[in-house]
Amino acid sequence: MSTLSACAKIKVVLVGAGGWGWQHARVFSKHPDVDLTAVFSRTRERADARAAEFGLRPYTDLSEMLDAERPDLVSLALPNEGHFATTLQVIQAGYPVLVEKPLVFDLTEADTLLAEAAARGLFFAINFNHRYARPVRMAREAIASGRVGQPVFASWRFGGEGSSDHPHANLIETQCHGFDMLEYLCGPIASVMAEMTDMTGGGFRTLTLALRFESGAVGSFVGSYDASYAWPGTHLVEVAGTKGRVVIEDTVRRFSFQEIGNESAEVWQAGYFNDYDREFFRTFDTHLDALLSAFRAGHEPPVHARAGRRALALAHAAIESFTTGTRVTPS
Repeated sequence: MSTLSACAKIKVVLVGAGGWGWQHARVFSKHPDVDLTAVFSRTRERADARAAEFGLRPYTDLSEMLDAERPDLVSLALPNEGHFATTLQVIQAGYPVLVEKPLVFDLTEADTLLAEAAARGLFFAINFNHRYARPVRMAREAIASGRVGQPVFASWRFGGEGSSDHPHANLIETQCHGFDMLEYLCGPIASVMAEMTDMTGGGFRTLTLALRFESGAVGSFVGSYDASYAWPGTHLVEVAGTKGRVVIEDTVRRFSFQEIGNESAEVWQAGYFNDYDREFFRTFDTHLDALLSAFRAGHEPPVHARAGRRALALAHAAIESFTTGTRVTPS
């Protein structure tokens, strides 16, 4: 691997040429601190098409790409249930990585990836980009500064379309954002109780959870693939505390803060010319700025892959709770 100098661009290669792979190609190719050089796909047609669109070298052999390109960082955007083997191959080859969520579906696989990366001292990041939406950053600041007071309850609701062969795909691959978000805002979740339904077929596509945080606060959580991303208000986060509450609407659409007893609220929503903050996909751009700064400085990622393992542990606790009918403490 190359040695990164203080002024050199960060050499990146991309693994994956699907929908989110396109977003990875977009954000890395446009970043002034990055030299995106190559893309890997398992199919020649996809590799060639993505390479042609972004001016990259195409590969259908991952080892060949790594050996030829010798990147500083590898960005992986693969099908949700196909993360483990390829990510392990890149890590064992000794390359720092950014992976898409979910980390994996199996806790043993998650532990293997983390251990292999730690043994090599590798930068290992996950793209929980929801954290970087402006309303989320404003909510985090309002809570951290004490304006909300001590959080007492929090709620998460997120529903849209989706399908998978895995019975708990919605919980693991989509609601991982919910677990990460609630802990980012309110601290560790101490226990989970779950109800789920498979009434529409295709697994447990809709679920509801009751949460208790280590702080003593409680929470509610609804996730679904039996909804639509076209519906207004498909996503809502509320955190209420002893002094006030914050509300996040549709991740990037709107933020509000309101004190207890005050009938007026402080509201943010993107202005007429502010396309950047109203566009969901730009949360990845903002995350990447923070990620590359940490990478160049030799620091840990702003969102380490451990956060992916934590979200998976909470998902598995929810599955155990539903299966056993009991409250479960995540491992």
